[in-house]
Amino acid sequence: MQKNGNDTYEIETKELVKVAASGWLGTAMEFMDFQLYSLAAAIVFNKVFFPNASPAIGLIMSMGTYGAGYIARLVGAYIFGRIGDKVGRRAVLFITITLMGLTSTLIGFLPTYQKVGILAPIGLVILRIFQGLGAGAEISGAGVMVAEFSKVKNRGLIGSLVCLGTSSGTLLANLIWTVILTNINEKDLFAWGWRIPFFASFIVMIAAILIRIFVKESPVMAEKKKLLLEERQEIGKNGKSVEADRKGKKSFLVALGLRFGQAGNSGILQTYLAGFVVTVLLMQKTIATDANIISSLVSFITIPVVGYLGDKFGRRKIYMILSLAMAVYSIPMMMLINSKNVVLLTIALVIGLNVGCQGIFALENVMLSELFGSKNRVTLVSLAKEVAGVIATGFGPLIAASWVSAMSGSWIPVAIMLIIFSLSTFFSSYVSEDVTGRDLNDLDDAM
Repeated sequence: MQKNGNDTYEIETKELVKVAASGWLGTAMEFMDFQLYSLAAAIVFNKVFFPNASPAIGLIMSMGTYGAGYIARLVGAYIFGRIGDKVGRRAVLFITITLMGLTSTLIGFLPTYQKVGILAPIGLVILRIFQGLGAGAEISGAGVMVAEFSKVKNRGLIGSLVCLGTSSGTLLANLIWTVILTNINEKDLFAWGWRIPFFASFIVMIAAILIRIFVKESPVMAEKKKLLLEERQEIGKNGKSVEADRKGKKSFLVALGLRFGQAGNSGILQTYLAGFVVTVLLMQKTIATDANIISSLVSFITIPVVGYLGDKFGRRKIYMILSLAMAVYSIPMMMLINSKNVVLLTIALVIGLNVGCQGIFALENVMLSELFGSKNRVTLVSLAKEVAGVIATGFGPLIAASWVSAMSGSWIPVAIMLIIFSLSTFFSSYVSEDVTGRDLNDLDDAM
């Protein structure tokens, strides 16, 4: 048994293990769906659902359906975030994982454009929207849950374990696609092979649900109800509301900036570049997936190390170091990718993904949880993630595809976008307070 860093309640170690495992599987589910869809959008959806368009336009339209899911995530973030704050964190995690798993599986059953015409891409967009609704609060809810269960001294390390779900999901999705691309000919791939990855989502969903059945509610919820009751009683005595005194505006803006940079880098590096390698550089489909697999394996070291460093030196400082490093690295990375040398391209992508995506993400869930008070934490973390996600990850690949096409395949627009995203995270962390180790029972936001 361990005490929480706030010394207000005790938590069984086995309960923390269950919560961490639940968060890990849920995140794996979300990022498996994310990567399955993004790779499908980059590799096959342009021909399966938009066969009458040119390769470049088909890729842009596929990225557009990818962006539609991110608009839905914003709605889901608010709806399920409110449920997480009003009803409980545990309840919302059941809803989100089920909705995500079922809709991802149903994508595998969609008819193609050749069979039903325009109804095929319409069905794809509808399912992508429902998938986005569920994803809107999944990783935010899981991240908040694990952070609230963890001790202060190792909150970053334990919280980063949820982020290992991103590596697990990305790794599994890329492995599935690699096996399919190397063992199925192109005719069979576009006929039925592309459906297989989406069926695999059902298995992960069942595993996550079975673990979440045995997870208890966050202890912060009980403490929050107690503090809110005391607050209402105090208001009843003196008739003065404390709502006007609550902080929050700066916390939300900082959280937006932190997420914007990481999400934007992820959209470019994990999604758009898979299509760039195939349609612009005219290289094999498996090169980008192989690079993602290697990157995911490396991140099993990167993520916990960054989580530990955040505990030791402060999350704000590590945020600034990683984001500035990615901004500086963007141009040489794209030059290496544009060389068309498979080894150099792979190394460049692995470094970029671990510095600009996975490393920063290891800090994100915990720091965002610490920026906000317990009263509206799930809602605000979810909204900060998804508002930035709609702009950066939802439309970043679409903008990149259009810009590169307009510049006849130049890599320069990609480098510029990566620099902008990375500097967004740097400046947001620079203006933020260091909230490392903050009391998560506090009702109010940090700034």
